[in-house]
Amino acid sequence: MSFTHAIGAAADKIVVIIVRALAVARINPNTLTFIGVLINVAAAAILATGNFRVAGVVIVCAAVFDLVDGRVARTTGRVTRFGGFFDSVMDRYSDLFLLIGLLVYYASINRFFYIVLTAMAMVATVMISYSRARAENVIPKCKVGFMERPERIVLLIIGALFDRMAPVLWVIAVLGNLTVIHRMIYTWQETRRLEAEESLQPAAAADPPAPGRTGNEKAARRQESPAT
Repeated sequence: MSFTHAIGAAADKIVVIIVRALAVARINPNTLTFIGVLINVAAAAILATGNFRVAGVVIVCAAVFDLVDGRVARTTGRVTRFGGFFDSVMDRYSDLFLLIGLLVYYASINRFFYIVLTAMAMVATVMISYSRARAENVIPKCKVGFMERPERIVLLIIGALFDRMAPVLWVIAVLGNLTVIHRMIYTWQETRRLEAEESLQPAAAADPPAPGRTGNEKAARRQESPAT
């Protein structure tokens, strides 16, 4: 087993232990989701002061709650439609709070360019989730593109812990908006395919029966003929 796999296996065991403990405590999964948001608010406040490394540790703590709330819901049989909706909305707040913390920090040190860069990362963050939600109103699934929430959170943690937030913001801003474009193209292709399939269905249903034989006669002959 490689070192990476060993770390992954150890982390998964820790998560399992935490989930079991929370399940035994019968804590509502929505409460865990809300606690995660509060921790991210605290991380945003720390980011606003420029203490990135401490903020990175706090974001890791919040990520634990993001990771376990769904598992606790499944373990305790409390999976609900509202729970999924609530989790998604709170995730958006968490993402935006963190970026607002960076906006406040860059404004406080008068770094106009990084304010704009953070704003572009914020636009990407909002549009990634919106494009998927809107696309799935017209197609079954639109989970394409690289820069989804887990990747963005990992990047923010790396940027905070290693005090390299500017490159991270570049990656989120560029790849995030490319992810939105990817989803737009994918949705366009899928809607064209679905519309083509739908246009063929009425034509198939309108096919007239063969001359000299009604639809009922054909059905009767199929029932009388031996199975092949």
